Amino acid sequence: MKIGLIIRFIALLVLVVFLVRPETFTGFFGLFTKNNQPSIYNQGSLLDLTLNHLAIVAAATLASTIVAVGLAIVVTRPFGAEFLPLSRSLANIGQTFPPVAVLALAVPMLGFGTAPTLVALFLYGLLPIFENTLTGLTNLPPAVTDAAKGVGMTGWQRLIKVELPLALPVILAGIRLSTVISLATATIGSTVAARTLGEVIIAGLLSNNTAFVLQGGLIVGVLAVLIYDALSALERVLMARTGQLGRAAA
Repeated sequence: MKIGLIIRFIALLVLVVFLVRPETFTGFFGLFTKNNQPSIYNQGSLLDLTLNHLAIVAAATLASTIVAVGLAIVVTRPFGAEFLPLSRSLANIGQTFPPVAVLALAVPMLGFGTAPTLVALFLYGLLPIFENTLTGLTNLPPAVTDAAKGVGMTGWQRLIKVELPLALPVILAGIRLSTVISLATATIGSTVAARTLGEVIIAGLLSNNTAFVLQGGLIVGVLAVLIYDALSALERVLMARTGQLGRAAA
């Protein structure tokens, strides 16, 4: 466990140093260049691109979470149960259409830039969050929900004070999956002029510069691993607080 934490800390430290002082790694990435090509991406700031990439992913994931959790809450109430098939179909839209196709359809309406990328990531992130929220809300311990009813809690009180807190670790697992998917998928946003780390990868492909491709890919990969691990740790903390960690281990 400690070794894993040390490795993650070192990875984070190296990533920060690379983003702030990329010229420090000129020698390493120079191994992947030829014909006097630049070894460090020189068409913009890697730090700015990374921050913009993360901001786009965060905004899209937040929107997906609000809509997906909201839909799941509605269809698990008696008045909304009949809308479950429709809600599931809506959540599946993003997985049915490839992100590239969504971008192609969104550009004529929204123009080039960040907006089409946000739409694509929003749609792509709905399904895991919706399904996990649905699972969390429909697999609550009957004894707990019966006790909540027995003490006179209203439906709204049960949702806020009992159901959502118990379902939160499962919901967070869906958010974690959606975030990691979006981190990788956001790179294609650069094909429609969104400022993401895809710019670095595309620049490398166009100039046949392997170093650029590696830089974009490694930054996205390390971010995905670190964010995945951080959200997994938060999920374990929430499970421990709600007493679900012991039951899962058992």
